[in-house]
Amino acid sequence: MPVVREFKLPDLGEGLTGAEVVRWMVEVGEVIAIDQPVVEVETAKAVVEVPCPYGGVVTALYGAEGEEIAVGAPLITVAVAPAEGAEALVAAEAAAAAAVAAERPLVGYGVAEPAKGGRRARVGVAPVTAAAPAPAAALTLVPAPVAVAAPVAPVPVVVPVISPLVRRLAREQGVDLTALTGSGPDGLIMRADVERAVAAKVTAPAAAASATAAASAAASAEGVIPLRGLRKAVAEKLSRSHREIPAATCWVDADATELMALRRQLNATPGPKVSVLALLAKICTVALDRFPELNSSVTEDGSGIIRHSVVHLGFAAQGERGLVVPVVRDAHLRSTDQLGEELGRLTEGARTGALKPAELTGGTFTLNNYGVFGVDGSTPILNHPEAAMLGVGRIVAKPWVHQGELAVRQVTQLSFTFDHRVCDGGTAGGFLRFVADCVEQPGMLLRQL
Repeated sequence: MPVVREFKLPDLGEGLTGAEVVRWMVEVGEVIAIDQPVVEVETAKAVVEVPCPYGGVVTALYGAEGEEIAVGAPLITVAVAPAEGAEALVAAEAAAAAAVAAERPLVGYGVAEPAKGGRRARVGVAPVTAAAPAPAAALTLVPAPVAVAAPVAPVPVVVPVISPLVRRLAREQGVDLTALTGSGPDGLIMRADVERAVAAKVTAPAAAASATAAASAAASAEGVIPLRGLRKAVAEKLSRSHREIPAATCWVDADATELMALRRQLNATPGPKVSVLALLAKICTVALDRFPELNSSVTEDGSGIIRHSVVHLGFAAQGERGLVVPVVRDAHLRSTDQLGEELGRLTEGARTGALKPAELTGGTFTLNNYGVFGVDGSTPILNHPEAAMLGVGRIVAKPWVHQGELAVRQVTQLSFTFDHRVCDGGTAGGFLRFVADCVEQPGMLLRQL
């Protein structure tokens, strides 16, 4: 007898508690191979394909497209045949389909039939063990399995499932198939069963539809937009950061004229072009080596401080899915050119939504260049559980006193937000002043290398 194996949603990345179903890649009744991708989900970090570790016949899918599933919750169940193998399951499934098709052409088994637009309709297959029916939350639209007499020969038993036409009729008429008792063989729900349910409850679906329409109209009138996917994950993380971290912010204006001149000199020579972000990233790694207290985080229970030995530099990037924070691993070991190359790669990945969860987690410090939006200052919320973030405003020509005379210089505002539990204002101020000095006199970096 086949054994139904349940695959639960795994932890797809650091700190993630769930994922939203974007697209199912398999159908109930389909035969899948071990480690075949079965669903595409969206987390707070990225859109990823999730492979199933079991091979066999899909018996249930949990969660509709757009629905969020918690980590550790059931994702899919698969009927695995330890002895006979997947081929036996397919053969038994085909035989059962032929038997029911002969009984009535509106019902079927197993593998889904093609639907309009090339998308296959989902066909439910009940779990094959009589004592373990699929949970009600599954997408399998089937009656509870019934006891099946042991056959003479030990062959896999496949319970008949509902025809796509019957499911469509039920969906259009608002009939809950899980509440019906089928009149067909082995409790199979037939078209007549659905029609009787419609006749018996002719007023109920209309009332439910009216209430749903009224609620939808009210929500639309108020302009309510549900928090879903990445937006929901960002909201939860920022709320936690604001709630748990006693953050403080200090800021200073800096003359970036010499930094911009250095960038022009570097880009005048053959080789990769150096971005302002790469120069700022290099300044951050040098500053964190000088002030290691700020490359840290507080333990989950708040009883201690974790001092990180490496700098994994996160930076805010705006992509198709919204704001994300890609992470440059071991930024302290990279040259300015190497930082620029990795920043460029990650920025492009953020723009197209192609970054993996591992590239969006594990940061120890964040660089936030909000100057690209044309603003001067900000008091950002820390990227939990990090303890500090450097913000950089736009670099713009302003009146500035330079060498005792009024001049027009390229000026930027630097802001620094930090977790007051890891250090006091003196350390934070020292860090920010050092960064500002490096921006104004980039030659200072040579003493630190």
